[in-house]
Amino acid sequence: MFGLLMTIIIGFIVGVIAKFIMPGKENMGFIVTTLLGIAGSVVATYAGQAVGWYEAGQGAGWIGSIVGAFLLLWIYQKFKA
Repeated sequence: MFGLLMTIIIGFIVGVIAKFIMPGKENMGFIVTTLLGIAGSVVATYAGQAVGWYEAGQGAGWIGSIVGAFLLLWIYQKFKA
C-alpha cells in the first residue's frame, strides 16, 4: 500500500516537472498529470532495461522518469495537434 502511494506521489511530481519543462499549454488535470508521470517512470524503466542502463527490478530514477514523462507528453502533443 505504501509503495503504491509513493508511486502515485512521485508520478505526480514527475508529471508536473515534465509539464513545466515542455513548452505549450496542455489542459490536463491532476489525474492525467499523475498518470503521465507514472507512465513516464514505467517507460523509462523498461527502455533503460532494454538498452542496458538498468538491471531487471531496478527503477529508472528521477531523471529517467522525467525524461520518460517528457517524451510521453511530447507524443501526446503531436497526436493532439
